[in-house]
Formats: sequence, C-alpha cells, structure tokens
Amino acid sequence: MRTFADLADLVSLVEDRAPARELYVRWSQGPDADSDRCSRDGLSGVRLPGLSANSLGIEPWWGERPLRLWVARRLHDYRHLKERRGPGTRPWILEGAEVGRGPDNEPLIECHHPIGWIADDVLAECERLVDEHAATSWGPLDREGY
Repeated sequence: MRTFADLADLVSLVEDRAPARELYVRWSQGPDADSDRCSRDGLSGVRLPGLSANSLGIEPWWGERPLRLWVARRLHDYRHLKERRGPGTRPWILEGAEVGRGPDNEPLIECHHPIGWIADDVLAECERLVDEHAATSWGPLDREGY
C-alpha cells in the first residue's frame, strides 16, 4: 500500500474520487489485521457487520470551506484511537461501502479496496491546521480532560 506523506496528496485523492466512490479512514493495524472484515463492539464484544471507519466524503453543510480543512478535521477528530487501540495502530484509507452503523453511530464499512497509510507528518500537519482554524478550544473526539 502506498503512504500519503503530506496532506496535499490526501486532499487530491478525496477531490478526485468524490462523489463517485466512498473513501473512509480507519484506525487499526491495517488491512491484513482486519482480514476478518469486521469490528467488535468494545462493550459487549458483539461482532459488527463491517469495519468501523469514518467517511472522508464532504457533507453539504460544509459549504465552500476548504477541502483541506475538512480532511484535516476528519483525521484530527479521531487521532486518540492511535493510543486507544494499542501498538501498531495507524490511520489508513480504504474505498468501501457502508453496511450499517456501529454503537457510536459510526459507519460500518465493507472494504472494497485498501488505498494507503497516512504518515505521522500528515497527522501533525492536520493538528496544526485545525489549531489555526478552530473558533474555540478543540481536541480529538476523545475529549476526556477537556
């Protein structure tokens, strides 16, 4: 799998693929580790019908705001998963289709094609960009301590 080394490359991918194909970001040890093609509910252990992931597709309410900021926010919001899910967890991009919703209302995805890893430098760039544009104090969705 390729590695996205800067945010501009990732933004270009999202721009080129939208809206015809759905792109998602998943935080895990990668497609090989996800070969059973499902996630599990952390509370009950129930096998879910797909992989938990988050869409990179732009929502209509985003309007004319920069796609670069949208992608940065999508990565920034879930960066806590790198620590929560343990060693080797990294974000990666996949093309897939939504097959359901998880216990946190996250999309559950059937992976059609893994596309690429996201480098740590991209995550640092996303954090800087979100910090520059945040109207208020902002952090990842795991807002414990905020």
